[in-house]
Amino acid sequence: MSSSGNAPLIVVMGVTACGKSTIGTALAEQLGCPFIEGDEHHPAANIEKMKAGHPLDDADRRPWVKALLNKVEACPADGPVVLACSALTRSVQSTLANATRQVCWAHLVLDETSLHERMEKRAHFMPPTLLQSQLDALDPPEDARAFDAALSVSATVESIRATFAL
Repeated sequence: MSSSGNAPLIVVMGVTACGKSTIGTALAEQLGCPFIEGDEHHPAANIEKMKAGHPLDDADRRPWVKALLNKVEACPADGPVVLACSALTRSVQSTLANATRQVCWAHLVLDETSLHERMEKRAHFMPPTLLQSQLDALDPPEDARAFDAALSVSATVESIRATFAL
């Protein structure tokens, strides 16, 4: 965990198709708190770049993560917020760690074969060809807690809640 606020920001992080949106939504529902879907806040240029099969770099991510931080800061300060965000790089993590909240990093981990299978079954702007670039860029924070994304949604959410005392 990092930062200083009382109400936590729970960042459900990891590479594409690991279940960030599903787990984040379920966690926020259980906690009765706001949920911010990171993918909904990418600038159009980022989405077009990914659709074309080109990975984002930190310069591409900078305006996106700043927008996410603004969304977090606009939420009521007296309760938790759940953010689904890849948060692959230290640059992105550093920006999010500037939140006026305690940051809890919930890193969803899944094997590459399962990630590919999930990507093939969904409609998303991120093509399967970009998975390797995300795996290569992934550098979880030292204080991130890893969670097995192969478990059921309810088991993963319960594990996150127990780990962070939510």
